[in-house]
Amino acid sequence: MNERFIKVDGIHICTDSFGEPVNPAILLIMGAQSSMIWWEEEFCQRLAETGRYVIRYDNRDVGRSTTYEPGHPGYTFEDMADDAVRVLDAYKIEQAHIIGMSMGGMLAQMIALRHPGRVLTITLLATSNFAPHLPPMEERIMDFFSNMGVIDWSDKQSVVEFAINRSKILTGSKHICNEKKTGMLAGKEFERSNNIASMSNHALVTGGESYLARTSEINVPALIIHGTEDPIIPYEHAEHVAQEIPGAVLLTLEGAGHELHEDDWDIIIDAVSELTSMPN
Repeated sequence: MNERFIKVDGIHICTDSFGEPVNPAILLIMGAQSSMIWWEEEFCQRLAETGRYVIRYDNRDVGRSTTYEPGHPGYTFEDMADDAVRVLDAYKIEQAHIIGMSMGGMLAQMIALRHPGRVLTITLLATSNFAPHLPPMEERIMDFFSNMGVIDWSDKQSVVEFAINRSKILTGSKHICNEKKTGMLAGKEFERSNNIASMSNHALVTGGESYLARTSEINVPALIIHGTEDPIIPYEHAEHVAQEIPGAVLLTLEGAGHELHEDDWDIIIDAVSELTSMPN
């Protein structure tokens, strides 16, 4: 790992990088309640081997970045979008390709509108602009996350079991949940987190509505990647976003859920490589 801490505007952001800094930059933004380690090292390395400089980082309230008291996030989605630009500034990167998963994809859309001069392309993985007419997450998922309060955040095994059960319920029928790997990553996340319980703050963060209502104004090449069996953000969301963003390309992952499964890495990396090779 090439871990690096950025200290700016009163916060700390933990980052990591892969590849050569002279190559075109890709910034990875992970989803809610998940640190950067869920952009697995092998995935990042393989992406870097396409001739890209890949940066991942911990959002606020996860991993080794600044955390807040559980139940009291001291920031908005606009602040989180600006954090991505803070990372680019620290690495002295003027423009980057942005890849966001789930909440990270929402932030990527905001960055493309809030800081258009910094964005070359966006790849939106398992995400949405959350237009009000789109279907909600499945009820079984809401029931699962409503039980987060019973997790013993001080107990590593309790946190690992939660992560494994979460992965099971989010995995599509095409894939098998790799419980051993998920448990290993969750254990690593527990050990490196400043305050693992603070991850629940992401469910309480507000803001972003004014940007997500303007998705059609995004003016960079966009790739939408979505599984047909996503139980958190149903596939209809991807179809809608692909229609909203001018010229967007929709890559459908048949039988995939709300996940970045290793069986789909090849097709995702190939699609991202093609998108990020386009002349600007």
